[in-house]
Amino acid sequence: MYASIRDAIALQGWPTIREALNALSMDAVELEVSRDMSVHLVEPDGGQTHATLDSQAAIEAFAEHLGQHSTRASAFLLHNDFNRDDVEAEVNWVISVVNAAAALAIPAIRIDAVMTGEKELPLDQRVQRFAECMRRVLDSTDYHIVELGIENHGFQGNTPEFLDNVLNAVDSPRLGLTLDTGNFYWWGHPLDKVYEIIEHFAARTKHTHAKNIAYPAELQQTQREMGWGYGEYVCPLPDGDIDHFKVVRILKSAGYAGDLCLEDESLGRFPEAEWREVLRRDADHLRGVIEAE
Repeated sequence: MYASIRDAIALQGWPTIREALNALSMDAVELEVSRDMSVHLVEPDGGQTHATLDSQAAIEAFAEHLGQHSTRASAFLLHNDFNRDDVEAEVNWVISVVNAAAALAIPAIRIDAVMTGEKELPLDQRVQRFAECMRRVLDSTDYHIVELGIENHGFQGNTPEFLDNVLNAVDSPRLGLTLDTGNFYWWGHPLDKVYEIIEHFAARTKHTHAKNIAYPAELQQTQREMGWGYGEYVCPLPDGDIDHFKVVRILKSAGYAGDLCLEDESLGRFPEAEWREVLRRDADHLRGVIEAE
């Protein structure tokens, strides 16, 4: 197990991803891939800040770029939506990203659970739509070992029933979760329930995001409204209610050996001059929980 960071978080603290990794003593980053197949460069190149992975030559050039800057991509991140009007294009885009990840030896892809209109659709329809899209992606890339992790993100993604039903319907060893350690708590699950859910999905975890929340003590074990007080109570990793030492014990016991990806969303609560120190504390905490077990 090792520490990584989301590109968007790294770039809140430093001008480039490589500078952030140097400052945080990391070498791994999760990179968001847009629908035009563009990704952040870890260091600008001739004024360019992005590469577009739309050809084999471009993918090879990006692999060389990562090597030149001693950086590994721990995962690709997608903001897919399997209930878009043009779902065919959405599925084809995800397939293209899987192919690029395989060429770059990137082990995992974060799949977004959020779908347009999800709250208005019955559970069985949502599961059917999502599972069908996932099957198409997996069937089209069955010669790859790249794994896909549905993040417990948003309304339906933090509902264990939805996740279980999709995973069981697809029934592929390559499909599991991008486990966000804070999102089940954000959704409103009581703290003890959060650990139960994490343990339930630990063996199917392919990738992670690490964040934390510090709710008032009297509310930690209560069922709260989804997203209640998040902007006020989201906090750096060492300061929240979620015990990442416990989370790592659960994941390691289930055989997880991937990254813990730093996704601290609390920076806006601090003066900008303090952001780098907040992220350094986060990185030190991640290394501490990894090394402790």
